[in-house]
Amino acid sequence: MNDAGSQSEVDPVTRFEGSLSVQTERSMTDPPEGDVVMTLREVAVAFGGRTAVRDVSFDVRAGEATALIGPSGSGKTTLLRALNRMHDAERSATVTGTVRLGDLDVYGSDTDPTLLRSRVGMVFQRPNPFPTMSIYDNAVAGLRFNGVRKKALLDEAAESALAAAALWDSVKDRLKAHGSTLSGGEQQRLCIARALAVEPEVLLMDEPTSALDPIATKRIEELVGELKDRVTIVIVTHNMQQAMRVSDRCAFLLMGEDKAGELIEFGPTAQLFSEPSDPRTLDYVNGRFG
Repeated sequence: MNDAGSQSEVDPVTRFEGSLSVQTERSMTDPPEGDVVMTLREVAVAFGGRTAVRDVSFDVRAGEATALIGPSGSGKTTLLRALNRMHDAERSATVTGTVRLGDLDVYGSDTDPTLLRSRVGMVFQRPNPFPTMSIYDNAVAGLRFNGVRKKALLDEAAESALAAAALWDSVKDRLKAHGSTLSGGEQQRLCIARALAVEPEVLLMDEPTSALDPIATKRIEELVGELKDRVTIVIVTHNMQQAMRVSDRCAFLLMGEDKAGELIEFGPTAQLFSEPSDPRTLDYVNGRFG
């Protein structure tokens, strides 16, 4: 952890200024073997001593969308929230195993959770823009929290993030309007822009279309495909068709006999849906349960 600790101590303003103008060009093809952004090994989550997710291991690869699928209660969201230490606020929560972001031990004692979340952003089920803030202020809220104050940088970041979230053209003339004046789908894209503005390496998405109508859902799905060149995505979804449309790899979780979520199968989405190695996966993706 000592060699990784220095990554968590990089000044966020310096890291942002250095990354804003330099976007990594990622191949549209499958990344080469070993091009891994995040590693999970034997990850388990418990609340008050009761296990909710048990011994999950897989790799999250650069330039891809990885979907977490499975019935309600199988631990998808619990696992997702463990990837950027969202359970830290719950006293009864315990996370064991190893989660690594590159060389950084996510649960290392010298890892700053706040800086971690600037590298591993999150978008929640329901759009949650800050209601009293303008569209512009929502977009740059994370940067300001991290200490960025230069107006030129904030302006550039706001436009870049809103454009990446396919929102700039529709809001550029009303940036001072409250974020709450946007439609539900636009609010969710504003939340995505807010997360993107700090240039995260991974973006976690917890059922980001569950509260949206079909048209807004389609736009978010298209956006996921567009964003993979910019950020690696891990998305929770209950919609099997959505998982097939947006993800490159899938992790299928199922509740075990002891009521703990366990990883049944992980692999390329096309393979998991057409030729899964476990009959329970085949039953689930074909709608025979769940």
